[in-house]
Amino acid sequence: MTWPFTKMHGAGNDFIVLDGVRSPIQMTAARARALADRHLGIGADQILLVEPATRPDADFRYRIFNADGSEVEHCGNGARCFVRFVHEQGLSSKNPLRAEIATGVIVLDATADGRVTVDMGLTCYEPAALPFDTTGLASRPEHADTLWELPLDEAATPGGPASVLLSLVAISNPHAVQVVDDVDTAPVGRVGPYIESHPRFAKRVNAGFMQVVDRHTIRLRVHERGAGETLACGTGACAAVAAGIRRGLLDSPVAVHTRGGVLDIALLGDSLRMTGPATTVFSGTVDVDALVASLPAQP
Repeated sequence: MTWPFTKMHGAGNDFIVLDGVRSPIQMTAARARALADRHLGIGADQILLVEPATRPDADFRYRIFNADGSEVEHCGNGARCFVRFVHEQGLSSKNPLRAEIATGVIVLDATADGRVTVDMGLTCYEPAALPFDTTGLASRPEHADTLWELPLDEAATPGGPASVLLSLVAISNPHAVQVVDDVDTAPVGRVGPYIESHPRFAKRVNAGFMQVVDRHTIRLRVHERGAGETLACGTGACAAVAAGIRRGLLDSPVAVHTRGGVLDIALLGDSLRMTGPATTVFSGTVDVDALVASLPAQP
């Protein structure tokens, strides 16, 4: 099965984008893993699939598959690349565009400076929205937020803290955000995977590590669910800003400095809006089933 593809990135968060509008694409977990493999495939954090909308209030359906093959609800950096892809491929010239995701419809606007602004849709702060099991956990209020204390396992996170205080944010997909003194020295590689797969998060979680520089600037690293640490995470940037504002640490707008670039996040009423780059790298074709056959068998 040969598919045309486009490789893109948003602030270093990289994607393989597929056109399922002109020709239907049958994505499977194995195919997504094969495409995303950085040694035996093309390599990407996520696979983005553009399809015809299934509801009348959307222009397209937009689906996201992580590097581990799991399908997820939302991807902010990917949403910006989705707009660029739709326009460059001649699928639509509409601007703004309305994209159907797993949890509703988001609005995306290509701006005159070459960037893209995304209205990120529904944001929720209740533990049940992630979902997150709070049974028996200590919590404390901080400004308008509630911080949950999650104990860490010393054997699983050697050298890490005994516990972390988490802000919970659901922006279609789940985020747990902690404040750190310095993102360069934060134990992202040890603590991030532990939080991601903690049994209290029924659908796993994206683990954010936020350093507050000033009231309009943060630095951020995110260990993403199903992808590991990425150079940037759009929904993670929005979750960090939302948590920082609720904790009384930040004021809108906020410049989020990731390892791949800067994302600008604004809170307008109850709506989070993210603006950032979307870059096309190259295009080609791939025999996806040949890639699947080349991968080692899953244990």
